[in-house]
Amino acid sequence: MIKILIMGLSGAGKTTLAGKLASRLPDAVWFNADEQRKLHNDWDFSHAGRIRQAHRMRQLAEFSGKTYVIADFIAALEEQRDIFQPDVLIWMNTIPSCQFEDTNKAFQPPSHVDIRFDTLDDANVDSVLSLIAHRG
Repeated sequence: MIKILIMGLSGAGKTTLAGKLASRLPDAVWFNADEQRKLHNDWDFSHAGRIRQAHRMRQLAEFSGKTYVIADFIAALEEQRDIFQPDVLIWMNTIPSCQFEDTNKAFQPPSHVDIRFDTLDDANVDSVLSLIAHRG
């Protein structure tokens, strides 16, 4: 299994990229954090809530049984990214801030990423697919 985390601020293009990627990868599953929060009626964005969400996303990935797992969530904290343990970390760094001030304040830029996108375009999908092909 290859776990792909697409992270970044709200509105950065995570879901757009994840959807395009999921449609092009065979035997892939995609987990969107907002859909999971809705399913669990869990809109807690405190530190504990963010950590709980990271564990939830990791468990979904681990029990998916798929070759490729795509997860898109803000993952504002380095601790969340460590919990999820992605094989591929993609940072959507396309906006300087989002509408949620608590998220802006909490956001810790990642110390290491596999791919950082400063713009959202169709070439992003090809870049990710190329990286995955070289790792597989």
